[in-house]
Amino acid sequence: MSWPDTRIIDLFGVEVPIVQAPMANSTGIEMAIAVAEAGGLGSFPCATIDPEAMRDGVGAFRAATAKPLHMNFFCHEPEPADPERDRAWLAHLAPYFDELGVVPPALPLPTGHAPFGETDCAVVEELRPEIVSFHFGLPAEPLLARVKAAGCKVTSTATTLREAKHLAGRGVDAIIAQGAEAGAHRGMFIETDVFSQVGTFALVRAIASAVDVPVIAAGSIGDAHAIAGAFALGASAVQMGTAYLLCPEAYTPPLHRAALGDPMRETAITNILTGRPARGVVNRFMREQGPMNAAAPVFPFGRPAIAPLRAKAEAQGSGDFSPLWSGQGPAPIAGVGAKDLTNRLAGAALGLFDEQRS
Repeated sequence: MSWPDTRIIDLFGVEVPIVQAPMANSTGIEMAIAVAEAGGLGSFPCATIDPEAMRDGVGAFRAATAKPLHMNFFCHEPEPADPERDRAWLAHLAPYFDELGVVPPALPLPTGHAPFGETDCAVVEELRPEIVSFHFGLPAEPLLARVKAAGCKVTSTATTLREAKHLAGRGVDAIIAQGAEAGAHRGMFIETDVFSQVGTFALVRAIASAVDVPVIAAGSIGDAHAIAGAFALGASAVQMGTAYLLCPEAYTPPLHRAALGDPMRETAITNILTGRPARGVVNRFMREQGPMNAAAPVFPFGRPAIAPLRAKAEAQGSGDFSPLWSGQGPAPIAGVGAKDLTNRLAGAALGLFDEQRS
């Protein structure tokens, strides 16, 4: 049995062309180790952690396995603070604060973790992961050159053909084609209109036909048939996130696990939970204030704006204000470890490829 395209296998030094999506706050080094041990590409999300946590995670990974490691960072352009906009949004949400009996957050809202910069780059140079990926574009050229000089393969996410051509022009080694079905934050960095974004299979076909670097399909990839379909349209690998969120290695809270396990779940792309478009399970807040709302704070101020509401609702067993990130694929399998899941999906996909050849 063999994969029809081995470019990502050869590029990353993996055995299975399955990339575990680096889901900040939902997965950590335990998931990366499990997927790596199955032959896939384990991913360590570093967008929201400090250098010491990065060192600890990489140390644990290197102690557990000799497989390649992938570190992921956010690369967004910071938006200037807009206190008047934030104040207006909090005033608009006043009925929710009154209903739940919580105090609105004080202004100015906290900015959260900074995008990839000097500090993160120095850690990459120190730790030298085999692969580094960026979400929301690429860092400035001097930082990108240093990452490459450290011996790291570089990937980034494209949500449109124009973004893919931009990434290829800046010398990435592979492009993650993130279709509209994908869960969590859109990797948009040139495009601004979520309503014109296309699905995974259309995007993969367009990008694979237009660039010379290998393409990784992302979005609604949760079973062997989707993997086979992505390869048929030109992908060299797939990236899966939602499929792993019910694994025991995931940090997914009980409320989120329950939402993901519902086969009738509805998802939508929304900006009201963080300030950037992201796909999640539709909840009360999204129905009443979104899913897209031009008045919402810009990223990352959307999250702290509703943090008190989220905390109180979750304490009462409700996900009304929680980011229940999810793609549009099939409900993930519960209770299966990430290593076993990767092996199952890879084996089933290889079986389909063998059927097609016979």
